[in-house]
Amino acid sequence: MAVAETPTPVRREGIPLGRIAGVPVVLAYSWFIIAAFTVIVYGPVLGRSNPALGTTAYIIAFAYAVLLLISVLVHELAHALTARIYGWPTQKIVLNLWGGHTQFESFTASPGRSVLVALAGPAANFVLAGGAWLLLTSVPLGSVADILINIFMWANFLIAVFNVLPGLPLDGGRLVESAVWKATGSQAKGTIAAGWGGRIIVIALAYWFLLRPLLAGEEPEFSLVLITVLVGGFLWMGASASIQQGVLRSRLPLVSAQALASPAVGLPANATVQDAVRHGAAGQNFVVVYGPDGRPQAVVDATALAAVPPAAAPSTAITAVSFALAPGAYVPEWAKGQELITFLSQVAGRHYAVIDHNGRVTGLLSQEAVLAAITGKRQRPDRRPQGQNR
Repeated sequence: MAVAETPTPVRREGIPLGRIAGVPVVLAYSWFIIAAFTVIVYGPVLGRSNPALGTTAYIIAFAYAVLLLISVLVHELAHALTARIYGWPTQKIVLNLWGGHTQFESFTASPGRSVLVALAGPAANFVLAGGAWLLLTSVPLGSVADILINIFMWANFLIAVFNVLPGLPLDGGRLVESAVWKATGSQAKGTIAAGWGGRIIVIALAYWFLLRPLLAGEEPEFSLVLITVLVGGFLWMGASASIQQGVLRSRLPLVSAQALASPAVGLPANATVQDAVRHGAAGQNFVVVYGPDGRPQAVVDATALAAVPPAAAPSTAITAVSFALAPGAYVPEWAKGQELITFLSQVAGRHYAVIDHNGRVTGLLSQEAVLAAITGKRQRPDRRPQGQNR
């Protein structure tokens, strides 16, 4: 009797808010942290400046957090809708502790389009800030409404200004990235330059809000110190990740199936261990087994091959000493760069047969060799594949 497997529960990253213009929007649980922080820090400040509000000050502080959330949502929607013009598919928008981010599916970018998509977010916030200013100057409002619209105006203005600063992960970093990309023809160099721009921004923020007051003999406010540390830490991590991404992207041209593969020969599934020993040239070549349709389907296990007594070699099937390749785990020898990485990420297993234009096996590519080429780390001496292709 078959035993049904219990499905692994999928960890939800937040609360689904539905779709806007076809784009799924998720409110991450971490957003409630920034909402609580806003109420705790801004509520007392608002109460002191407006004693008549009383406990309403905390409700207004929470409303401030919600308005900030709406501002970020409009910002991210501007990214998503502008990207749609160029056919870039948006997977989802996530609103979280750090504001939010728009997650795209795979697409082909260019310097100009990348800038337009990036700057659409700050532009939307400038528009919201301008609309709030017009409302404040043209319509008489009550005290609470006046406070909220003021908050909304300044929040959008500051979000827009902050995001156009020239460093990743901020939107302005895309401008630096695209400028260097256009000048050098290398997106990787642009990403690295913009990542360093992000690190410089963090250093500048730390100096202005922390070091400068201390040098002047002043003591920074605790809330300001906390915000600077949190924002600076987030920007530093994002900038460092961008630099790493740029470095990895610069190594993509080194990722070539033909260059990274170890020599291999192909044998049919009806071959014997004796054939494998002979064609393996005393361990100099890997042996890949292909099926009746000519497609690679297994790799000879070196340990199992060596364990077969010489007398039994002519009568032992090669499939008895082989482990299966994952379905479709073979690549043309001319595959390289992002195309090869994308393909390998979609195929299970650690080994991939390499074939030529005629479908003949010429090599065996290992996951370790590809990772070594991408990361730049020295590759360990290649070993004969053993055991299952996990």
